Amino acid sequence: MTRPPSPPPTRGGPPGAQVRTVEMDAGGLRLSGLLALPPDSPPTAVIVALHGAGMRAGYFHGQADPATSLLSLAASRGYAALALDRPGYGVSASAAPDGLGLDEQASRVRRALAGYRALHPAGAGFFIVGHSLGGKLALSVAAGWTAGALLGVDVSGISDRWAVDPALRGDVNDRRTRPLHWGPLDLYPPGTFLHAMPLAAPVPPREAAEIPDWPDRYPEVARQVRVPVRFTFAEHERWWRCDPQTVAAMTARLAAPLVRTERLAGAGHNISLGYAARDYHLGVLAFADECLALSSSGTG
Repeated sequence: MTRPPSPPPTRGGPPGAQVRTVEMDAGGLRLSGLLALPPDSPPTAVIVALHGAGMRAGYFHGQADPATSLLSLAASRGYAALALDRPGYGVSASAAPDGLGLDEQASRVRRALAGYRALHPAGAGFFIVGHSLGGKLALSVAAGWTAGALLGVDVSGISDRWAVDPALRGDVNDRRTRPLHWGPLDLYPPGTFLHAMPLAAPVPPREAAEIPDWPDRYPEVARQVRVPVRFTFAEHERWWRCDPQTVAAMTARLAAPLVRTERLAGAGHNISLGYAARDYHLGVLAFADECLALSSSGTG
């Protein structure tokens, strides 16, 4: 279905939620991130957000307009919201300067979440949100999940078929690829690109080397994902094909008990930084609520 954009968000965002920096152990590798907690109650569950290539956790806490923050919105709705700097980014960049491959990243994230649950209230469990390469990681984390409650996965910014020339697929920070990340610039609040500069980070070499391989890896990952999954495709997605035939074939490969797909009007690839971000994030939380209800009823 297509979700129309709401009016541009206003400055101010949801009240009450404070976002703080955190660090956690991921099997001997320290990961940094951002955490927002519900102001008045234990969390219903934990939203875990994984950023794309060349970005950092702050992607999910937009500064150009606070209303674009997934972290603040999720906390205001009763969830804990944890955005991680993926392995090879943030504080882990010095310990893993070449980064990690997708499988090892997934293993480290699972360890970090196990450690989080041992130390913090996690409610009904975890719900993983991933953008672009973080979407690949979200699915890979779910594919290898063996312990604890995983409620579902929500992914934007990927399919399993490229829409760009092979020469561009590994150059995510190249000047030639900037239009692919953003789409029309009027989709974003004033100041977005200034505030996005501190979020940019080098893509670790091991991660970059694997980027072109996703279409070949996806079928095996998809066969192992056994929790509900939602894919959102931006109107101006330019990296990946998202025509109905591609989407139908891609979702058919999942072993998930429930699959939802949405198309978001007025959005570019960097969906969580634009005017459409709040609509997207509301959709994320609505799907998390649905997954929570399915888990509670024993049908998830």
